[in-house]
This record gives sequence, structure tokens and C-alpha cells, in this order.
Amino acid sequence: MTPLTNPQPTAVPAPVSAPAPASVIEETTRLLTEHYVFPDVAEQLTTLLHRRLAEGAYDVDGAEELAHVVTADLQSANNDRHLRLRHHAEPVPAEQGAANLAAVRRDFDTSLGGAPRVELLDGGVAVLELAPMLFPLEWAAEPLSAALTLASRAQALILDLRANRGGDPDTVAFVCGHLLDERTHLNTMYWRAGDRTEQSWSPPHVPGTRFGGTKPLYVLSSATTFSAAEELAYDLQQLGRATVVGERTRGGAHPCEGWTVHPHLEVTVPVGRAVNPVSGTNWEGTGVQPDIPCTAPDALTRAHALALARLAA
Repeated sequence: MTPLTNPQPTAVPAPVSAPAPASVIEETTRLLTEHYVFPDVAEQLTTLLHRRLAEGAYDVDGAEELAHVVTADLQSANNDRHLRLRHHAEPVPAEQGAANLAAVRRDFDTSLGGAPRVELLDGGVAVLELAPMLFPLEWAAEPLSAALTLASRAQALILDLRANRGGDPDTVAFVCGHLLDERTHLNTMYWRAGDRTEQSWSPPHVPGTRFGGTKPLYVLSSATTFSAAEELAYDLQQLGRATVVGERTRGGAHPCEGWTVHPHLEVTVPVGRAVNPVSGTNWEGTGVQPDIPCTAPDALTRAHALALARLAA
């Protein structure tokens, strides 16, 4: 018989104090001023946030409500959906970008690396779903290459981005490398830091087997398809490589970085903007316009029918 022992008290984490609106706004406006890709808009928003703070608009109940109110003000000038004060239910690290990275890693580990579905439909048409994100390439190259290689044997491919909320531009280029025949200029990014531009090209070589640049390719979109997923759809559409089927996407073309301003709050600030080499612009605010508009739930059936018709012809 095991003798009874006195149980040790369980350590209780120290409670996280409620955010002080003044300190959150001060740090948010500093980050805007130093990093936002549009300095003139940053100046407008700094004035707005300070005025709203003085009016007591941010004297709200808790971090989640503060995030909601401040985000609405941040997006009021130009509806930049990447410009946010994000609430995190669990406390997040203080290091730059750490808040988002921890959440992204959890999603990666539970989604087969961002390729949760590969399926062969009737007529030799494959469906490859990329969701919930295009994860950092150093994580995602192996699972994406495996999924794309498997799908490469299909007669036509449907790329499902309806549940994809963004991710890494390098991963966009990697996926495009499997869907094109040669190295191709996809996008140009302007960065405020250093007032510089940087081109994005598909890689000249990819691991595994290419689907290639000639077989029918369809991209499914929804009103929640966002950011890097929009870039993937837009790049392929502008190159004339893919037919986009579904809904107009959410409309966020500005890459952003994140800074923790409270254990439960992260400011995300766009630090660059995309310029497509074909259109000379991007999908910010407008979203990617589908070539074949339909509701998101109907998009797969519609794309499959289009693929079968094209193969038959």
C-alpha cells in the first residue's frame, strides 16, 4: 500500500494585467510611423488614434475588445486588412513575429504541412487543397513537393485555395515552379525599409515532378482567400496559366510584420506592397476577380465540369 503524502500545491500562473490603452496606442503609433509602407497614411492614423485615445474610445473591457476597436480605426483610412491589432487568447512571446509564428506552427502540424487533400476525380482530374496557409518554405517544401508530385500525373489540376488565409511569398513561388515549365517572373515587392524593390521568380528547378505549364489548371477562390493565397491565384491568372473559379477574394496585397505590444496583443504592420509585372498593380482592396464567378461551395463542381469539357475537346 502506497503511503499517503501531502499533495504539493499547483502553481498558478500570475494573471496578466489588462492592457493600458495609452501604452498600447503609443507603441502602435510608433510602429506605424517607423514601418508602415505608406508614411502619409501612417501620419493620418497616428493623429486619429491619439484623438480617439483622448476621447476615451479605448476605455473598453479587456484586450479582445480593445483589439477590435483599434483595428477598426487602423483600417478606416484605406481598408488595409493586414493592418491590425490582433488579440491572442494565449499569452504570446515578446520577440518580433513570435506571436504569429507560434500559431502558424500549430496549424502546420495539424494540416499535413498545408496540403490536407489530394484526390483524383473522374476523368483524370486531380484536386489539391492548400490550406489553411502557405507555410514558411523551410517547413513546407517537403510536404508540398510530395503533394504536387502526386498530382503531376493528372490530366488536369484543380488547386483549391478557398480556405487558405495567406502565408509565405517564397512558398507561392515554389508552388508556381511546379505549375510552369521554366523560370518566370511572378511578382515585384516594394519594401519601405531601404526604399528598395525585390523580384520574385519561380525556381528553375523543383524537387519531384512538375505538373508543368500546359495541362489545364483551375484555381478555386472564396471571399476568405487572403494574402499570399491571393498572390498565388493572381500570379497564375495574370500569366494566363490558370482559370480562377469561385468568389472574389478578400483583397490583401501588403506583406506585414508583427510586434507584441501586450501579452495578448500583436500589432501587424504592412512593410511592403506587391506590383505584378503583367498588370502593373495588385489585388489590394479589390481582391482577385474570378474568371468564372460562382459561389465558393459550387466552385469545385464548376471547375471539374470545365476541366472535363476542355479535356474532351
